[in-house]
Amino acid sequence: MAKRRPVVFVVFDGMKMLDVAGPAEVFAEANVVGADYAIGYVSPSGKPVATSTGVRFPVDGTRTQVRDADTVVVSGGDILVSEPVPADLIDTVRGLGPRARRLVSICTGSFTLAAAGMLSGRRATTHWRHAPLLSRRYPDIQVLPDALFVEDHGVFTSAGVSAGMDLALALVEQDHGADLAREVARNLVMFMQRPGGQSQFSAPLRIRPARTPTVRAVADLVSAEPALDHSVHSLAARVGVSARHLARLFADELNTTPAKYVEQVRLDHAKTLLDTGHGVAATARAAGFGSSETMRRTFVARLGISPSHYRDRFGTTAREHGNTTPAIASGLGEQFP
Repeated sequence: MAKRRPVVFVVFDGMKMLDVAGPAEVFAEANVVGADYAIGYVSPSGKPVATSTGVRFPVDGTRTQVRDADTVVVSGGDILVSEPVPADLIDTVRGLGPRARRLVSICTGSFTLAAAGMLSGRRATTHWRHAPLLSRRYPDIQVLPDALFVEDHGVFTSAGVSAGMDLALALVEQDHGADLAREVARNLVMFMQRPGGQSQFSAPLRIRPARTPTVRAVADLVSAEPALDHSVHSLAARVGVSARHLARLFADELNTTPAKYVEQVRLDHAKTLLDTGHGVAATARAAGFGSSETMRRTFVARLGISPSHYRDRFGTTAREHGNTTPAIASGLGEQFP
């Protein structure tokens, strides 16, 4: 019998349950259709851990009891961003990581890899909400906030929560090929490749308080009426400064240009309108894009999906035609050509 591939999950008190359960289910389903994974769980203490759902999660022991590890998966949890990463968790990852062929983090598990020094000089991602914090804490990491998952020389990091399943499926495909991975995706009702990146899930822009009244005034103008003419010259004239000075203020305070800021506000406004059921053409006008095509290009460039697809995905959990999800009703044809 061929040697099985050990997949070791590193868990801890406060871990997010789906960060482990989701990817583990992908590997387990892969075994059903012919893969060869041996799935195990370790905690720093070797004792069961408390999860985000309140369920106690049993483990197989500590890292010292792991004889072989092909893939090490580090789970995430809110505690990793609200407090320093526990020292015993860092030690566990440092002890297992170098022994594994692949080192993987799910969601905020990237903060543990970073604290252990395993992301230095690498590209990585994490939950979109915490990507700026990861960049600030560890400036030597190239954080890709829109990516669903990133691989850099054998170290894999995933975006928030359910994106861990996308990454696990990619690892299954890497190990066993597209046909087996496609069968896993069908059985779990997943996309082989989820359309778009993390940005489609992100909350509307929240501008931090500006140091200067000028930037604050411009932000208020754009947010109040995104459909008005907000060219840099128009905005500069309305607040009584030159276009060059306004551009310099935005670069210094917000690390962006006035034009990009306006586009982001319009995009956020359009997402809100689409969320509440407005049509694409009406949304384009109200948000200041001028035309549906201009808005479509912005959505595709920024989010990786069209406005109509965004509306279908985020507008409501209810569906017409008896609440049947279209992808399931159509036999998953769009997901699996």
